[in-house]
Amino acid sequence: MAKKGEEFQHVSNAIRQLLQSYRLEGRFDEANVVASWERLVGKGVARQTRRIFIRNRVLFVELQSAGLKHDLNLHKPQILEVLRKEFGQEAVQDLVLM
Repeated sequence: MAKKGEEFQHVSNAIRQLLQSYRLEGRFDEANVVASWERLVGKGVARQTRRIFIRNRVLFVELQSAGLKHDLNLHKPQILEVLRKEFGQEAVQDLVLM
């Protein structure tokens, strides 16, 4: 049991503080973006994705289909908006489709 005067905090807040103290918050967010790609864009797009990685807050996505690349380029602002809502403004600054 906690003694009088001790504070409790939610586990997610404690983890976030730990990541901040070790300066790993950015890396953690990057890993979450990559891991969440299928959930955010759907299984069809994820199946056509060859490779996905983040470098210097730029999300690079290599696609199998030129047509899909063109379609996603048209929706690039919407994809970035979804990523920023989900992971914050600092997680992904730009999206490069290859």
